[in-house]
Amino acid sequence: MPGTVLYETAEAVATVTLNRPERLNALTPGLVGDMRDALIQANDDDHVRVIRLRGGGTSFCAGYDIGWGAQIMEEREEDRPWDPMADLRIMSRFVDLYMAIWRSPKPVIAQVHGYCVGGGTDLALCSDLIVCADDCRIGYPPARVWGSPTTAMWMYRLGLERSKRVLLTGDALDGHRAVEWGLASESVPSDELDGAAFALARRVAMLPGNQLHMMKVLVNQAFEQMGLHTTQLIGTLLDGASRHTPEGAAFSEAAKVDVRKAVRERDTQFGDYGEGPRTV
Repeated sequence: MPGTVLYETAEAVATVTLNRPERLNALTPGLVGDMRDALIQANDDDHVRVIRLRGGGTSFCAGYDIGWGAQIMEEREEDRPWDPMADLRIMSRFVDLYMAIWRSPKPVIAQVHGYCVGGGTDLALCSDLIVCADDCRIGYPPARVWGSPTTAMWMYRLGLERSKRVLLTGDALDGHRAVEWGLASESVPSDELDGAAFALARRVAMLPGNQLHMMKVLVNQAFEQMGLHTTQLIGTLLDGASRHTPEGAAFSEAAKVDVRKAVRERDTQFGDYGEGPRTV
C-alpha cells in the first residue's frame, strides 16, 4: 500500500493504519484514495472477516488538513463567486469514503486514541464499532466555525439532545463519556487500547462472514430508512456554506498564513483541544 495508509492481516483481521503521524493523520485526497484501496483489499480477501481502523502516532485523525483545504479554496475560487455544487463534488469524495466504511460488507472497528476531531469523527462514526482510549478527545470543533459534519452521524448515534450538546458547542467527549453516551463500545487505558480493539475484532471474526454481513445490513438499513442520505446531502452543502460565511472566510485567510494560530484563536476561549483538557 502507499505510504499514507499501512495494511496488515492477522487472525482474520485486517488492520488499516492511517500513516500521516506528522500531521496527526489529517485527511487529504491522497489519504482518501489509499484508504479506499485498503478497504477494497480487505473486502476482497476471503481470509479477512473484520477490519480494524486505527491511526499511527499520537492521534487517530485530526480531521481535514486545514492548510490543504484553505489552499484548495484559494486556487479554485480566486476572485470567482463560490459554486456550491463544485464544493459538493469535492467534499463528496470524502463522504463517499466514509460511506464505503459504513457499507463495507465486513465490519469495521475504529480504534480511537488521541484526537479524533472534525472529519476524523466521520471515519470513526461511520465504522460499526468504536473502542477508544480513556483520555481520547472525540469532537467536532469546526462546528464553531468553518465546518458542518458531512455524514451527520452524530445525530444518528447520539440522538437529539446529545448531538446538539456536541454540535452547538464543539466540545469534545473523552472515552468514558463516549461509552456513557453510547457512542463507543469500550473505553480502556491508552496502553491497553491496541489489545482491547484487536480482541474485540477477533471476537467479531468468530462469526461466519455471511452472518456478519447480514447483521450489519439489518442494522444499517434501519438508519438509512430514517433519511440518512438526505441528511448527509444537507450536511455536505452546509459544510461548504460554513466555509463561506464572513467568519468562515476570515478563518480561511488566517489558516493560509498560520494554521496552528488560526485553530488556537478559534479554540482558546473554550479552553479545550490544544488549549486544555476540558471535555463535556
